[in-house]
Amino acid sequence: MTITDPTATASGPTAEAFGERLFDALLGAQLVQAAYLGDRLGFYRALAADALTPPELAARTGTAERYAREWLEHQAVAGVLTIDNATAAAHERRFRLPPGHAEVLTDVLSPNHVLPLARMVAGVGQHMDALVGAYRSGGGVSWAEFGTDARESQAAANRPLFLGALPHEYLPSVPAIREVLERGGRVADVGCGFGWSAIGLALAHPDVTVDGYDVDEPSIAAARRNARVAGVAERVRFHRTDAAIAEGRYDLVTAFECIHDMPAPVGVLATMLRIAAPDGVVLVVDERVAETFHAPGDEVEQLMYGWSITCCLPDGLAHTPSVGTGTVMRPDTLRRYAREAGYADIEILPIDDDFFRFYRLR
Repeated sequence: MTITDPTATASGPTAEAFGERLFDALLGAQLVQAAYLGDRLGFYRALAADALTPPELAARTGTAERYAREWLEHQAVAGVLTIDNATAAAHERRFRLPPGHAEVLTDVLSPNHVLPLARMVAGVGQHMDALVGAYRSGGGVSWAEFGTDARESQAAANRPLFLGALPHEYLPSVPAIREVLERGGRVADVGCGFGWSAIGLALAHPDVTVDGYDVDEPSIAAARRNARVAGVAERVRFHRTDAAIAEGRYDLVTAFECIHDMPAPVGVLATMLRIAAPDGVVLVVDERVAETFHAPGDEVEQLMYGWSITCCLPDGLAHTPSVGTGTVMRPDTLRRYAREAGYADIEILPIDDDFFRFYRLR
């Protein structure tokens, strides 16, 4: 769908109305920064367990009381926290995190856990000087340069889906994939990151085996730890290498939210075709952007362009050569990549998700 600019008049947006819009965005940016602090410092986790005064929060989190007090007051003023006794002395005020807010901020398996996206925005914001340089030179800022915030927030954002609806509802709804999962087929997960997609498949379908491939060493180390903790390390193996070295054939070959990041997606798709068994399924899951460009766009389109200009496109262009896809990979773009890689066509699967589109490559 498209949206209408509420600030527009016959001659375009008024300065006053657009100024208000930007001011609202400023308040949102400050809220994101505060959420980043609350996450990194453990404030939200402490408040999810109990209502606390500033000295109590500081003591439980190993932080300075004066900073804890100011942060708590900001969160109360912003409507994130409630307060029992606003007229009490500053160090005696007790702050509470409402249950619904706690789910969004601390429940790592909830589909409503939006906090990792706030961490991604704040984390990427630390690299604005590098991004300015990349925009001027035409170069990029790599995933490795974005560092821990980008890796961990990306993995945390997808974790609820990868452990929940994806293996339990979405994939079994496709008959050819359900057959692979039910008979305990062999799965290759290309661009596996922290491994939650592979682990989710193994937990939901105890007969499958999964090989995860990723070139990022810290991500593979985290994936191996996650598999051990989840108790599936015997059936889920992670490889720090390009999937091009994969041996044998797989019944299901997947790429979850990573093709648009790759500087050479055609080669990766060709590898996925090569390692798929003759009757195997090749599945790509990527952003559910509009099928054609139009402006203004809806909130999902705005979100994906926001990721693209600050993270995905700079990462893609950090490598040479690069096709420079960016986050906004429309179906026709993937279709072109797939045909160049040797596929006949792509099929958009009837799986309804607000943020992701599911493609079967034929």
